[in-house]
Amino acid sequence: MLLFLFFSACPCPTVAAQNLDANELAIIKWSESHTEEAIDLIESLVNINSGTYNQQGVKQVGAILRTELDALNFETRWIDLPSEMKRAGHLFAKHDGNRGKKILLIGHLDTVFEPDDAFQTFVREGSTATGPGVEDMKAGDVVIIYALKALQHVGALDDSQIMVAFTGDEEETGKPVHVARKDLIEAGRWADVALGFESGIDSDGKEWATISRRSSSAWCLEVRGKQAHSAGIFNDKTGAGAIFETARILNGFYTEVRGEEYLTFNAGTIMGGTEVDAGCEQPKGKVFGKTNVVPNRAVVRGGMRTISDQQMERAREAMRAVVAQNLPVTEASISFRDGYPAMAPSVGNQQLRDMLSSINLDLGREAMPILDASKRGAADISFVAPYTDGLAGMGAYGKGGHTPNESLDLDSIPIAVQRAAILIYRLSR
Repeated sequence: MLLFLFFSACPCPTVAAQNLDANELAIIKWSESHTEEAIDLIESLVNINSGTYNQQGVKQVGAILRTELDALNFETRWIDLPSEMKRAGHLFAKHDGNRGKKILLIGHLDTVFEPDDAFQTFVREGSTATGPGVEDMKAGDVVIIYALKALQHVGALDDSQIMVAFTGDEEETGKPVHVARKDLIEAGRWADVALGFESGIDSDGKEWATISRRSSSAWCLEVRGKQAHSAGIFNDKTGAGAIFETARILNGFYTEVRGEEYLTFNAGTIMGGTEVDAGCEQPKGKVFGKTNVVPNRAVVRGGMRTISDQQMERAREAMRAVVAQNLPVTEASISFRDGYPAMAPSVGNQQLRDMLSSINLDLGREAMPILDASKRGAADISFVAPYTDGLAGMGAYGKGGHTPNESLDLDSIPIAVQRAAILIYRLSR
């Protein structure tokens, strides 16, 4: 069982100032004076539609960020994916140095909002902004850029070893996944530390550190029965039919597999009848059946989230065991498709959290407890988690991601920039 330590402390600005060196104080001052510039850049990015399938839009966002990274003396490259994957590609950048940890900074260029969505424009009202991808995760991309600019301002970027990875298909990863994430995984093997810049969590005034994220994978249940007149259902010749068998299996998942901490699984779609135009690869279909006919086919598509590969395998074996106990004259099979792996908690991740929490105290804020992994979804940082220590949720604060109510707390931008820049600075020393 995973045990998380939660604690808090009062902000103590006098003590905090004593723990910040001259460069760190300069980073704070610079970030505060350049917040409006950062907001302008966020607005520019949000007003470019970059839905995952809008390849041109994703490339336009990447081109703007590439210009920013070029100006910081990073070696940038655009990575095209095979045309059949129907994805724009990725922007990677590297700053060669010879000092401190090798640090990987992870963001993404795409959003869930395609060109035909009604939600298209950045709108600012006081200290809040709304817009497609403003929180997930164009603000996080800009936090990366401005943290690097702050480091350049104080001369701390020169010898640092930093790689930036902006993927173009985080919201719906191209298939096969091992091709779509090949370059990111290689970057993870190179790095000592990975930092993910999706939105931070500020709940009821409390700031959290993310040291783990659950996986996201898929499962598909296919069930066969014998089509016959319903007057004969349950007899030895006709059996239970495909839908009763499907109901048995799903109930078995609920009663026999459910319950382990951090394990969740969802049945997202179900179709059953005598004519079922549906399969494991398609999110929609057509179905026909009659109440006086025993159905011969059913298909259920679902998802699963786990805290580790080991937990995922245990759940899969338990589901296979339930599926195998067929009702009379039925048969069923379940298949699994890997997606995002888990970012399991580790000692190294905990140590990074301790550093980040210490920085937050030095900034005159509170200590940062560890966020429960069940409160975050999957993210690209999970692909590098087996190879390097990591922290996620390094971005500015927002809410309503993936909805028309997506918003960003603009006051959190300089805070996120300061935390990221000082953490990179200390890791590079």
